[in-house]
Amino acid sequence: MAKYIFVTGGVVSSLGKGIASASIGKLLESRGLKVALIKCDPYINVDPGTMNPYQHGEVYVTDDGAETDLDLGHYERFTNAKLTKDNNITTGKIYYSVISKERKGDYLGKTVQIIPHITDEIKNSIKKVSYGKKVDVVIVEIGGTVGDIEGLPFLEAIRQLKLELGRDYSINIHVTLVPYIRSAGEIKTKPTQHSVGTLREIGISPDIILCRTEKRFTKEAREKIALFCNVDKEAVIPAIDVKSVYEVPCVFRKEGLGRLIVRLLNLKCEEGTLSGWENTVLKRLKLPSKEVQIAVVGKYITLRDAYKSIYEALIHGGIANDARLRIKKVDSEDIEKNGTQKYLEGVKGILIPGGFGNRGIEGKIKAVEFARENKIPFLGICLGMQTAVIEFARNVCGLKHANSTEFKQNTKYPVISLLGEQKKIKAKGATMRLGAYECRLKKPSKAYSAYRREKVYERHRHRYEFNNNYRQILEKNGMIFSGTYPKGNLVELIELKNHPWFVACQFHPEFKSKPDKVHPLFCAFIHVALNH
Repeated sequence: MAKYIFVTGGVVSSLGKGIASASIGKLLESRGLKVALIKCDPYINVDPGTMNPYQHGEVYVTDDGAETDLDLGHYERFTNAKLTKDNNITTGKIYYSVISKERKGDYLGKTVQIIPHITDEIKNSIKKVSYGKKVDVVIVEIGGTVGDIEGLPFLEAIRQLKLELGRDYSINIHVTLVPYIRSAGEIKTKPTQHSVGTLREIGISPDIILCRTEKRFTKEAREKIALFCNVDKEAVIPAIDVKSVYEVPCVFRKEGLGRLIVRLLNLKCEEGTLSGWENTVLKRLKLPSKEVQIAVVGKYITLRDAYKSIYEALIHGGIANDARLRIKKVDSEDIEKNGTQKYLEGVKGILIPGGFGNRGIEGKIKAVEFARENKIPFLGICLGMQTAVIEFARNVCGLKHANSTEFKQNTKYPVISLLGEQKKIKAKGATMRLGAYECRLKKPSKAYSAYRREKVYERHRHRYEFNNNYRQILEKNGMIFSGTYPKGNLVELIELKNHPWFVACQFHPEFKSKPDKVHPLFCAFIHVALNH
């Protein structure tokens, strides 16, 4: 039977519960345990797929095509857990399931209520992740902040689960903020006391308190939190700010969090070590021998979380090449106003990520042109590939005003267009081409040199595809179609002749990159940028 760690948060949002959960998973894996991770999101959307990136940040996609919270990206980067649609639970999913059952008569005429029907559905969804699988520990992160009205059903569900599971089978880790007041020159424990008090009113007593802080706090402060929050002193764990999130597992290990969890859950496992992580990831992050600047030209640049996996995968490429990454964030609308020279002069590589809608597209196309003409290493992802095709069709093939039907429905040269099956779709949620699809690589090609395999599987999230009617004219002018999806002969990868490294893909390679196992395309891109 799996054991459970419930991670809650208090005082303020954005405390890093996702990083904390992923780091705990890393700690337990280092001891030979198998972990599963779940994110519970209290919003009523069924999934974040229809949300604006400014509302939610990045939408992370799993192999089975689930559009999920970005915290699942942290889970996969830090651990070996295989995540699916079951690893992200939302209020929308829970209510959708309960209402569907009620319509079918599954409740036998009963009045459907928050307790027990909604809470039972949440509990069953949490337990489902470990059914029939060899999982030692399930880490369940509850989104939002304790005291939020929308999170109450989830907190009630884990309260019930803790009672049902009993001692040695579940613990609560509460993440709080211990703020430093500069004018007073001291840290304050009162917000943590109030947050724990609110949690206890709901019926949950924390077993461990993770204290986010920018300053190391004293022995007295630790004892005060322990006394007023009714936990052992060793269960008050400082989570001090670090330069890189990849340091967090090592910080937690040093503070004794791993040993404490093992003791509280009565887990039988080895001591474990993070020496490999320290040597392959942290050492190169802290003391790289080289440095490289990469421009990311996007349309959601002002929100860091909108391109979270992109930035992390670039950092992984730097780690693999023993280089420090300096990421220059460029808003494509600024390029439309002021030109490319001001923003892209001097960068060693240009990356254009995915996105939706017409805003900023012409700026992205200009950035592609700058990379192509100036022989700057280029990586296009999803919309980045589509803009690369549009630019090449317009400026090299002479197809003036070539475009995507997403941006101009009646364009004369629709080099990017909707798939036939997409034209009939009305609903927006979970209707794109989603999840892992096979890609066959052409030999020789830069893509094959990066992967060193003829067949790979990559994750997708898009509606529009390369229009094969224009394949011949683009090939004739120097474009190489180096990767295709065999069923339907869909274009997955393009390259250009007579360019040091110009590669673009329809899929999202960033979703499969880890700090200690970089994605081949990012590794190759950074390598060429360093040596070009």
